[in-house]
This record gives sequence, structure tokens and C-alpha cells, in this order.
Amino acid sequence: MKAIVLKQLGGAENLELKDIPVPAIKDKEVLVRNHAISINPVDIFVRTNEGALNNILKPAAGEDIILGWDISGEVTAVGAQVTGFKPGDAVFGMVNFTGHGKAYAEYVAAPASHLALKPANTSHEAAAAATLAALTAWQALVTHAHIKKGDKVLIHAAAGGVGHYAVQIAKHFGAYVIGTSSAAKKEAVLRFGADQHIDYNSQTFEELVTDADIVLDSIDIPGHLDRSLAAVKDGGHLISIRVFFDDAQKQKAADRNIHIERMYVTSNGEQMQSIAALLASGELHSEVASVYAFEDIAKAHEQVSTGKTQGKVVVKI
Repeated sequence: MKAIVLKQLGGAENLELKDIPVPAIKDKEVLVRNHAISINPVDIFVRTNEGALNNILKPAAGEDIILGWDISGEVTAVGAQVTGFKPGDAVFGMVNFTGHGKAYAEYVAAPASHLALKPANTSHEAAAAATLAALTAWQALVTHAHIKKGDKVLIHAAAGGVGHYAVQIAKHFGAYVIGTSSAAKKEAVLRFGADQHIDYNSQTFEELVTDADIVLDSIDIPGHLDRSLAAVKDGGHLISIRVFFDDAQKQKAADRNIHIERMYVTSNGEQMQSIAALLASGELHSEVASVYAFEDIAKAHEQVSTGKTQGKVVVKI
């Protein structure tokens, strides 16, 4: 089979198309013939950073390094202990995160517990997009912040990969949603379902919002977490998916009984089923900004590296 192998840490030019054997599956795994994958900022981080490579992807000594965790495709074989899937099933999910997902390949050995059936109304490209990013949004809002009807939720970068799913998921739960983005993406943020938009270039969000029940912060800018703390009401939740809280911020949060979390997304097939249900009902959709050919994966990496993509970047296999 063909796979994209990382020759060495560094630029996207180090992603090389290579023929390697089809992976063998274990008893609780399925073999997926990949139709589409999506590219995330963490892919670029791992490609360029040795610490991230070792702590997130965790390659074994001597094995080919194959990036990626987001897949959508067709089951071609199932392990001896798999009962939930059969050959021919269309499935999608974020596999083996953290770990060596090996998604940049024609075939992927995936734990059955990390997958869900792909809804018939959702393309492989849209399904691949709705994996790591959608699961991050789900776990931030549902698992960590315990979102409920009537909550006021502030979502930063609301037109981005995680952000656009977070807006839609928050609306599903009956929240009042405020999304930040540039003015150019205001229409998109409102189209995703946000009740209110804040232009982060011309408006100071913490002056406009001081009573949010939940703030989802995905911005890696010095001082941004402090500003988000100011936007959360006492007893609220602040979830960061990029920046760690320092001691002063932890104390500020404790003084106001604010629940803070620097979260890590984890593979979870049961939650993928919840995302699949929202895709099937039409309450959730993927904003696919660009679709690249497999051999053009370096271009996909370059687009994600800009940090300006509206929605998700997908690669078709």
C-alpha cells in the first residue's frame, strides 16, 4: 500500500510517498481502506518538534513514522473479537490519539473502540473532518464543562476547525453562543449558529462578555488566557486546548471558583457515535475549506500552517 512517511523532522518537504506493507490487525482492531483523512495543527506540531513526536505520536524505534489520526473509509477485515463492525461498513474516527495513528496511508489498523459508523448523508471528506476537531469540541464542552441548556458560551476562533464544531455542538445543547473571529469570518460564524459575533481585531471581548458560563480558548497568544478568565463568571468553566495555565492564573481561578482545564483530546468511539448522530440529523456539518490529493499532502500541511483556515483541510486517498 501507499503511505506518507516522515523522513525526518522539519518542513513539509520531508513527507514522502512510500510503498509499505498493509498492516496486520489485532483481535480488537479493524482494517480500514482509507478514503479521506483530515489535517490538524497537531500534525504540523509533531512534524516539526521532537518532543511532540515522542510524547504525542510515540514511535517505536526503527519504525516508519506515519502522521495523522483522522480517518474515514471502509472496513475490509475485522479482528476475532470485533462484533460492532463488519466488512463493507463505512466508518470514521480519530484513531490511537495519543499514539501512532498512522492515518496517512491507504489502509489503517484501527481499534474498533475508536470508530463509529459513518452516516449515509455524510461524505468521507466531511466525516474525516469531523474527527479530532469535533471530538475536541465535544470533550471540551460536554465532558469537561458539562454544558447545559441556557449556558452562555464564548468560543474563540469560532470559524476554525475546533471552533466551528464547538458552535454547532453548543447550540445543540441549547446554549447562547458568542463566537470570536476576524470580521471577514463573521458571516460564517453566524451561519454555524452563533447568536453573537465579536471581531477580535476591533473589539475587546472581555469588556463585552464578563459572565460566560463556559469559555473555550484555543488561542496561543500571550495574555489571552488572562483575558478569557476575565470573561468567565464566578463558578464558570474555562477550557484551554493550547496553552497551559500558570500558577498565577490557577490562583485567580481558584479565588473565583472557576473550573479550569488544559484538556487533551482522547480517542473515544462512543463519543464519535454521538457526533455521527448529529451529522445524521443535520445538526452538525463539516466546513471543508480545501480537499487535496494524497500526493499533495505537503500543500495541505502548508495551508494548515497558516492558522487562517476556515473550517477543515482534508486529503482524499
